[in-house]
Amino acid sequence: RRRRRPPPPQSPLEKVAAQAELSLPQLAGRWFLVGMASRCGYLAEHSHRLEATAMTVTVLDGQSLDISTFRKLDGICWEIRQRYLPAQARGRFLLKGEGDWAGVDVVVGETDHSSYAILYYQKGRSISVKLYGRTSRVSDAVADKFEQRVRAVGLSEDVTYYFPTYGGWHTVPWEQGAPMARAAPGKGPAAGTEALQRGEREAHPHGFEQFVAPCHPQ
Repeated sequence: RRRRRPPPPQSPLEKVAAQAELSLPQLAGRWFLVGMASRCGYLAEHSHRLEATAMTVTVLDGQSLDISTFRKLDGICWEIRQRYLPAQARGRFLLKGEGDWAGVDVVVGETDHSSYAILYYQKGRSISVKLYGRTSRVSDAVADKFEQRVRAVGLSEDVTYYFPTYGGWHTVPWEQGAPMARAAPGKGPAAGTEALQRGEREAHPHGFEQFVAPCHPQ
């Protein structure tokens, strides 16, 4: 009699519940990246070089999300665009892209829509957790929630990083007339100008825009 194979182990993201009663229209708008937990070796090595990062969320067709992420690189503010497609359940998405960008599962784990959002990203069995705020600072209570969720998926404070703030006015460089450049939606290092390709390859050898797409150990 043939033995049944044991079921495959549950992935970390399968254990994460999506935000109940998630409202995509209320999720839309500006968010600042406050913190990130990831075992990415490159991120650990270059954590002293973290740049303030923000994103704008736009709801498409009532169920997909268009994400424009803004980050400074060598004095230029880059806009990187991504598309989050709806997955099987509300609050779960698939990041559309190519190469390192393909097959990334995204879950909105917790948000109050007005002050913070905790998002999970997983490719394969590698997972990262990000904390976003409507301003570049969040309350201690929200930071505690984020760190509890980080521990719940097997990450620790040793791989948790907090991003620089923009100061008391919560302004961002591209609102002050800084040079802007753009990359095409969902593309990897082949997208954008030659300067973007060269700069991002030098700065982030593990893939385009480490702090937008999840970073995965090589």
